[in-house]
Amino acid sequence: MITLNVQNETSRLRSVILGTAQSNGPIPRIEDCYDPKSIEHIKAGTYPKEDDMIQEMNSVLQVFEKYDVEVYRPEIIKDCNQIFSRDIAFVIDDIMIEANILPHREEEVHAIDYIWNQIAEDKRIILPEDCHIEGGDIMPWNDYIFMGTYTGDDYPDLITARTNIQAVNAIQDLFPKKKIKSFELRKSNTNPKENALHLDCCFNPLGKGKAIIHRNGFLVESEYQWLINFFGKENIFEITKDEMYEMYSNVFSVSEDIIISEQNFTRLNNWLRQQGFTVEEVPYAEIGKQEGLLRCTTLPLFRD
Repeated sequence: MITLNVQNETSRLRSVILGTAQSNGPIPRIEDCYDPKSIEHIKAGTYPKEDDMIQEMNSVLQVFEKYDVEVYRPEIIKDCNQIFSRDIAFVIDDIMIEANILPHREEEVHAIDYIWNQIAEDKRIILPEDCHIEGGDIMPWNDYIFMGTYTGDDYPDLITARTNIQAVNAIQDLFPKKKIKSFELRKSNTNPKENALHLDCCFNPLGKGKAIIHRNGFLVESEYQWLINFFGKENIFEITKDEMYEMYSNVFSVSEDIIISEQNFTRLNNWLRQQGFTVEEVPYAEIGKQEGLLRCTTLPLFRD
């Protein structure tokens, strides 16, 4: 049996699912893409190569091995992009919730069936079909669950809108003792600099009471201000539009004081070290071309 425990984003990590770039398939057709940044790189001829992405993910695997984290990988499906394990499921407390993701990504979910089947049946939840949800929009934070969502009338037209209000309500019903705080995110099918694909693309809570945030990722100013007040302005690293585009907020905490970050995030990494964090720098820029980074490729199962 696999035991689950995730109360927040920063407690010491003990086990995790890390996605895989093996057998990633050919460069997708533009009409098959589900984010504007991938489309940009396909058009520019700079879409990432499988070998480069495998190497990048291996660098994260090495960090996990360094800190004695147990790592599970999805079963490999031929010619399928299985990099972003955060999309397919998530853990809150001791419960795993399978994400209702974009329909043509269903097989990605089955690649972790061997893990799902080792979890006690009463600790596995599949939400009703009308609840659209992906793990990048879900952040357990002790008494709170932070959720990214989009409730505009054009929701059905936005392939970048991944978590709907039905899912927010369903999570509230599942965890009645938690305070659910949802945030309306800015969405764009065409402009990656105006698109917060998930909450972790414009916000990430860190250890030591710190957080990374991008103001323009939030549609409602008062919701952005709520986070500023919650963490305190002096504890927040504000990122620019270009830095959001490079996925600066999508780092990953191994513990309260150890963070895996992209090696090119110089401004952020310097700040993190000034705050007393150990920063494990890895190359992840190729994976970042698909509008996802370190948090997106990891699915924590157990944190102390």
